[in-house]
Amino acid sequence: MPEKGAILLTGYEPFGEFKKNSSIEACRKLDGMLYHGYKVVVEEITMDFSKVRDVIEEHIDHHKPAAVICTGVSGGGSEIAVERVAINVSTALPPRWEGDEELDKPIREDGPTAYFTTLPYREIVEAVKEAKIPSRLSNTAGTVGCNQIFYHLMDYLARSNMDIPAGFIHVPRLPEQALDGRRPSMGVKTSARAMEAVVETLAKSLA
Repeated sequence: MPEKGAILLTGYEPFGEFKKNSSIEACRKLDGMLYHGYKVVVEEITMDFSKVRDVIEEHIDHHKPAAVICTGVSGGGSEIAVERVAINVSTALPPRWEGDEELDKPIREDGPTAYFTTLPYREIVEAVKEAKIPSRLSNTAGTVGCNQIFYHLMDYLARSNMDIPAGFIHVPRLPEQALDGRRPSMGVKTSARAMEAVVETLAKSLA
């Protein structure tokens, strides 16, 4: 089957005390794979929030994807969470940003209050569940990095008149990042299988 285009997957780089980020680790398992004629390309996103917008725009311009899924790690979630909405507010604490003056500022001063995902989110949630992996629809991506990249993604596509499916998905922490037993986790192989179900569903909707 000839290639029809690319599906861009992104995950965040490791941060803080974590030497691995479950989002990029799961996405990398799919790099180069074909789903209904669409090839998966994977890119790592910086945790330097001041550079996120430029980085995601560069990746979109370079790959010219047929669809985009950005991912990040959930601090306390036990499921694959498909995010419904990105809001125009940023709360980024030091050391990535300096000072409290960056708290509660709009991501884009003249931007819309919110953007909604254009992924087939109901179908994706059900497909992940059919793979015997917990999944749910989420109505908040927070106000830090994950919400920020989600907002920048949707805003850039809107401003560029790119009518392609796009959105954001949270994956749980890795087991080695939840050894205290107080936070849920998911192995990278399971997260990768979930992302396979996600991409399979998305690619099928594009075919």
